[in-house]
Amino acid sequence: MTRSLFVYDDIFLEHDAGAGHPESQHRLIALMDHLDRRGTLTGLRRITPRAASLETIERVHEPAYIDGIRLMSAATTADTVISPATYDCVLRASGGVQAAIDEVVGGRAVNAFCAHRPPGHHAEAGLAMGFCYVNHAAVAARYLQERHGLARVAVLDWDVHHGNGTQHAFYNDPSVFYFSVHQAPHYPGTGSPSECGEGAGLGTTLNVPLPAGCGDGEYSRLFSEVLRPALETFCPEFILLSAGFDTHVSDPLGGMVMTEGGFESLTASVQSMAADLCEKRLVSLLEGGYDLEATAASVEAHLAVLSG
Repeated sequence: MTRSLFVYDDIFLEHDAGAGHPESQHRLIALMDHLDRRGTLTGLRRITPRAASLETIERVHEPAYIDGIRLMSAATTADTVISPATYDCVLRASGGVQAAIDEVVGGRAVNAFCAHRPPGHHAEAGLAMGFCYVNHAAVAARYLQERHGLARVAVLDWDVHHGNGTQHAFYNDPSVFYFSVHQAPHYPGTGSPSECGEGAGLGTTLNVPLPAGCGDGEYSRLFSEVLRPALETFCPEFILLSAGFDTHVSDPLGGMVMTEGGFESLTASVQSMAADLCEKRLVSLLEGGYDLEATAASVEAHLAVLSG
């Protein structure tokens, strides 16, 4: 069995958010250059993503909205521009996560990291926003349930921004646990502690907003003292991680002070929870991270733990 998978394709460089946009292809160019230079990918099994089927995407997103991405006419916010390559990129990104899930559930790998763009956790059922078009984590959770028959899936999100789209996808659903730790006040303005699910899903959303200036120590304590007990109660069968690296002290879009060592510690914490609760089954998805060097170094630290 391969321990860790690495999912990547050059197609992810083709989505163009516009000149000067922070979510550019340079994020992945810098990441791949860094990982190749450091030899980080040695020992990881690389897989090329397939395109996700529309059926799997439309378990989360409105069909007319997805067709609008194809036609470049979908509803978006001003910071989220659709380019000619966006449709193929987002289908391949979600398909890559699904391919990783198939390998992990099938026992051919322990975990995986999906190095894709554009990110996904802000995407709503019928709206592209926050640089996100398709909510890859939400689509993956439904895929785990419907393709692989899992009853309980956890989505953990440590991006500096709250994952409004992921939260809303499962707000009434007791079968998916969503946890977000994020900077507040900050974009998109959601994610207060009072947002804890509703109806049958009451209690399966856990938001922990933190003030700017928090770093490795605060995050580490939160994962051990708050997240772990919550996951032990929920008992997930699989963990998806929305891994944004924009809490790094150098990131231009955040105000946190995390370091590469902090991401290493958080990864070890999540990996330990996966080992104790769901047979080590974990797939990590790249979300934010906009300082090129800091994001690349942080992903390297993340991968070192996953593959160690």
